[in-house]
Amino acid sequence: MPSDHLSRIGVAIDRELLRKFDRHIDRRGYTNRSEAFRDLIRDELVQAAWESGRREVVGTITLAYPHHVHLLNEKLTDMQHRYHKNILSTLHVHLDQEHCLEVLVVRGKAADVRKIADALISVKGVKHGRLTTSTTGAGLT
Repeated sequence: MPSDHLSRIGVAIDRELLRKFDRHIDRRGYTNRSEAFRDLIRDELVQAAWESGRREVVGTITLAYPHHVHLLNEKLTDMQHRYHKNILSTLHVHLDQEHCLEVLVVRGKAADVRKIADALISVKGVKHGRLTTSTTGAGLT
């Protein structure tokens, strides 16, 4: 990034907290503190977009379930068809003889995506579900 787009700031941080942060970013593979701080700021901005409910967001919904539960596959498929405008892609994995993992890539207004995730995760028979939030990247530098 050109230096005329950068702003330098000073931050006072407890020495022990900074030491822990340095160890953390070293384990994560950051080459400098600046990029780690930028990622922390971006993450907060992404979370704020999700909290607003109105911003265009992306994410994944992960579902783990036993495939033998009566009509569960059909219920999940029907729901996915109902929300086809928000579901960009799905991945279905057979984990073993009895269990499946499904990952759905979703996009839309944050409130709508959260509603879809809640509906899918709460289907009787789903053993575990999680919405992982992310961003389209628009507006982040």
